[in-house]
Amino acid sequence: MTTPKRALIVDDSRSARVILSRMLEAYELKVDAAESAEQALEYLRQNRPDVVFMDHLMPGMDGFQAIQAIKSNPDTATIPVMMYTSQEGELYVSQARALGAVGVLPKTVKPGDVSRVLYQLHLLPERREGRSNLFEPAEEPVSRPAERTPAALRTGAQPPVRVERELPTQAGDIELAVRNAIAPAMREYNAELRRYIAASMEVLTRKIAAETKPEAAAADLPAALEPAIAERAEPAPSRWPLIATAALALIPTVVLGFLHLQTLESTRSLMQSNAHLASVVEEQQAQLAALQQAARAAAVAPAATTSANASKREAVPYGETPLAGNRLERLREMVDSLRAGGFKGRVHVASYAGEFCLTGNGIEGYSIAADELPVKRCDLIGNPFDDSLTAAQRQSLGFANLVTSIPQQTGNALSIDVMNGGRTAAVPYPEGEALAKLTAGEWNRIAAQNNRVEFMAEAE
Repeated sequence: MTTPKRALIVDDSRSARVILSRMLEAYELKVDAAESAEQALEYLRQNRPDVVFMDHLMPGMDGFQAIQAIKSNPDTATIPVMMYTSQEGELYVSQARALGAVGVLPKTVKPGDVSRVLYQLHLLPERREGRSNLFEPAEEPVSRPAERTPAALRTGAQPPVRVERELPTQAGDIELAVRNAIAPAMREYNAELRRYIAASMEVLTRKIAAETKPEAAAADLPAALEPAIAERAEPAPSRWPLIATAALALIPTVVLGFLHLQTLESTRSLMQSNAHLASVVEEQQAQLAALQQAARAAAVAPAATTSANASKREAVPYGETPLAGNRLERLREMVDSLRAGGFKGRVHVASYAGEFCLTGNGIEGYSIAADELPVKRCDLIGNPFDDSLTAAQRQSLGFANLVTSIPQQTGNALSIDVMNGGRTAAVPYPEGEALAKLTAGEWNRIAAQNNRVEFMAEAE
């Protein structure tokens, strides 16, 4: 009997630990949990789990500092560490892997994601390979651990998980695929057609030659013998069978020609569709570039430094920490602008939660519903991610440090207040008859506007 694999979950959120524990126990893994990075390091002094799932934002030592401590210890350096956090983005993933993490799992993780990670780390027996399809699509991108470099072998860092994805089809690939598929069939049709026409012409030539020989022989005899030959000559055979045979021989030619024309028409139609799709893609890319440029221009626009009530609003994507990321950058820009203008007063920072249309359950987690799903069929209207956050978890470490340092840097001329505004909506949600016809996509677009952080400067 094989020894069961063991996993350690490090997270200060009890609900996050319970959700991930149940997913791992479904694969017969023994699961231990720690509420902080310090407790996890104490656990690793006596135990060696097969994998560690590490949260990022925790009181005291954060997840990145914990990874550095684990990888710097030769006894624990070879233990795979997977970040299990709401943080996301290519920059964050690169930072995590540079510190030695094998990858990043979101807090809204699904069983299929967990099973893929376990297979990549060889923590599931071979007999379980057949059941991964219960949670994963048939053609999921295949993730493979990258090769370990000599530097990684010396430090004990685990290689990052490398995801191989199929490249999207480029414009013109459809035309090339159609031509490659049709060309062998057309060459075979043309060869068969030439053989059939040659055989038909040979038969026709023989029949014509057989019919013209008696006439040519009669022309060479003396005129005196012509009456006798005419009396004994048999009546000339009818030409209708020959005409019918030629007509029948032309039927396959006509059919093959028609099929060829149909194939050319289909190819032309596919080429036109391909060209149209390419133009649509180019137009959409141009629109996206324009929107990104407008967003960047709006992001760097200076705040009103002399107004008594200068304010800003920043949207918070579902599942992100409210007071972190772009919200932190907006606060820095606003504070710098106010300080440059000699502003004295307070900056009020308030976070508000949107009510999203979600699908899922409390065990496996919730995710944003498909746009076409009716609102009435949503499993939950709410924001469980925001509900699970404590006051400390709503702020990133950088945000908290900025709020603390501003009064010291400005001699108390400028201070920052932080509050949780709850579910106060900036855009009202539909009700009554309008709600009955609403889709999840329309509802979530309103919720995304209400899931926000507002900054307001108030002069003394």
